[in-house]
Amino acid sequence: MAKQLEKALTDAIKARKRFLGTKQIIAGIKDSKLIVISKSVPVLSAKKIEDSAQNNNVPCVHFDDTSIVLGKLCGLPFRVSAISLSSLSTTNIQAIIKEYETK
Repeated sequence: MAKQLEKALTDAIKARKRFLGTKQIIAGIKDSKLIVISKSVPVLSAKKIEDSAQNNNVPCVHFDDTSIVLGKLCGLPFRVSAISLSSLSTTNIQAIIKEYETK
């Protein structure tokens, strides 16, 4: 599991600088710096998020596990299909993207 992503997720949850769920992410995409999408998200919803992110120059990371695992990684007692983070630095974003490109 990616340590950079895990730290970024827990920090964002603690600071409440995040949006959870596909509808909230699309609505608040302008404040986002990075979007993480689990493989549990339906293809149509993932496509909508990706299109909105591309239009707003927000990078997307596809989490290679289910929404249950993503929820546990965030430290939340429920499923998280997608999460957008709004409190990351540029260097952290680049490190997370690099980790997922090398997989």
